[in-house]
Amino acid sequence: MAVALLVAAGRGERLGSDGPKAFVICAGRPMLEWSIEALRAVAEIERIVVALPPGVTAPPGTVGVPGGEQRSQSVQAALRHAAAQDDDVVLVHDAARPLVTPAIVRDCLDTLASEDCDAAIAAAPVADTIKESDGEEVVRTLDRTRLWAVQTPQVFHRAALEQAFAQGAAAVAAATDDASLIEAAGGTVRLVPAPRENFKVTTPEDLRLADLLLRARG
Repeated sequence: MAVALLVAAGRGERLGSDGPKAFVICAGRPMLEWSIEALRAVAEIERIVVALPPGVTAPPGTVGVPGGEQRSQSVQAALRHAAAQDDDVVLVHDAARPLVTPAIVRDCLDTLASEDCDAAIAAAPVADTIKESDGEEVVRTLDRTRLWAVQTPQVFHRAALEQAFAQGAAAVAAATDDASLIEAAGGTVRLVPAPRENFKVTTPEDLRLADLLLRARG
């Protein structure tokens, strides 16, 4: 069985919201409720631990813990709380990705269970041409057939994730996602193809698009 850690402590400055980003209304509901609904639909998920901003109450059926200033601190806080149980599998998901589906969650869990790896992460193949630059000058064009846009959920064997976070505060703070910590520690990470619509809501335009797509699901 697995425990899900839902990261919902972000302030949402780029979104321009008056309150915590995860609680902004999207398609008629606070954004994090869409992720909670998807996680609850997966039988392997026994518990949901939510890293929350100060003064915010955990949604019904979840356990809340205070989040940190940085995303990595929020994940660590939720992981420490979850350590009281014996779940071998830990799933980390950003509450700002409300378009996640139970199918994406199951695919990540199945990949971790069936492949020889320490982590399995949702990702979408890059469709655009990507160029590397030095300031405004193009240095080279990257081979997009080898590039993936990383998403969440990211699923880990608990021991591997705990070892990754033990690398030190500087390494943890510099990591852009939890899977990169596994890579830095020498672990193996598998990609799980996911739809591009499982994007992270960062700007007002993202929020409008997510609202439209969620309403279209009916």
